[in-house]
Amino acid sequence: MRLKHLPSEFQEALPILKKIKAAGFEAYFVGGSVRDALLNRPIHDVDIASSSYPQEIKQIFPRTIDVGIEHGTVLVLDGEREYEVTTFRTEDTYVDYRRPSQVSFVRSLEEDLKRRDFTINALALDEEGNLIDKFAGLADLEQQVLRAVGIASERFNEDALRVMRGFRFQASLGFKLEENTRLAMTSCAPLLEKISVERVFIEFDKLLAGPFWRRALLSLIESGAYHYLPGLKDRGQALEQLLEETKSDTQFKTSEQAWASLILALDLTSARPFLKAWKTSNDFQKKVEDLVSIYRIRQQGPLEKKDCYRFSWDLLELAEQIRQEAGLEVNFDLLEQTYQSLAIHDKQEIVVNGRLLIEEFNIQPGPDLGRMLKELELAIVEDRIPNEKDAIMKFIKELDHE
Repeated sequence: MRLKHLPSEFQEALPILKKIKAAGFEAYFVGGSVRDALLNRPIHDVDIASSSYPQEIKQIFPRTIDVGIEHGTVLVLDGEREYEVTTFRTEDTYVDYRRPSQVSFVRSLEEDLKRRDFTINALALDEEGNLIDKFAGLADLEQQVLRAVGIASERFNEDALRVMRGFRFQASLGFKLEENTRLAMTSCAPLLEKISVERVFIEFDKLLAGPFWRRALLSLIESGAYHYLPGLKDRGQALEQLLEETKSDTQFKTSEQAWASLILALDLTSARPFLKAWKTSNDFQKKVEDLVSIYRIRQQGPLEKKDCYRFSWDLLELAEQIRQEAGLEVNFDLLEQTYQSLAIHDKQEIVVNGRLLIEEFNIQPGPDLGRMLKELELAIVEDRIPNEKDAIMKFIKELDHE
């Protein structure tokens, strides 16, 4: 098969391929970018595989960076663009079900492609648009099948993260799992416990963000792989509940919204311990926790001004969308009206500060002043007093005499 028109991303990278070939080596576009080009999907990173060894690449190009030279990868700088060029390689036995104990550079494209995870990712494209398909990846693309390269159990035993990658590709592409591949993913799922949580999080996060996340999550549930994910052991029923309680066309707007929906389905009292087990950032934890809090406050009725003041508008909107996707009553207009009617959206907007109160009322800095400022802040938010100096001074004076 030959592509008549190379996508612009490949055309921009053609000089790299041609320069490598002019030096006497083979060079091809490989992996996900080729797959996405064939599916008319957006292309993100253009990866290049070559028969040239890292030191040979460094001799061909004047500007390079050693980003993973021990594994054969050199970053080639071409004007404003960067391209990873990786030497054809084979891999020895894997240690800890993730990393090969040794990488051997080879001159054979087929040897390089056979070590890849799925047939649809084991495709290569030359500079003229000719497709190199050694493992029937094109047929699997046409039939929308996700199939492991070679012996499926070997691929997942080599790198157990491929189990999660399989579910993630299902979420992004909507493909069905080929039977031997599905069985191998199921049998190798316990090995996920040996993979770093951070890497598993990336794949699970992409799964939830995918357009076909429901299909992928169902496959994950059926495989039992969730037992080996942080905080999800024996929680298959709750995961099924996430599917049941969201509309069939639900697409999460952000990662935080997806994880908040997951936590609500799990009915966790606190989101933090669960998210810490996934080794997420403090900022991510805070946003997810806030979404869960907004949702639970909202269950009691419309949000009051003090509720809207606590949270940013984007989180308020995302939480209301979770209700919408669960088929619950929503009122975005009322929510926006309440938020926009706030006299202040941040305590920095209050026309007086602690220093002025100390000077005017001879109040000592400390907990009492802090409580006084908090009461002032809430009084303004609830429209009990206007955000004006005279009204604030009168309010503080009355507080000081209580």
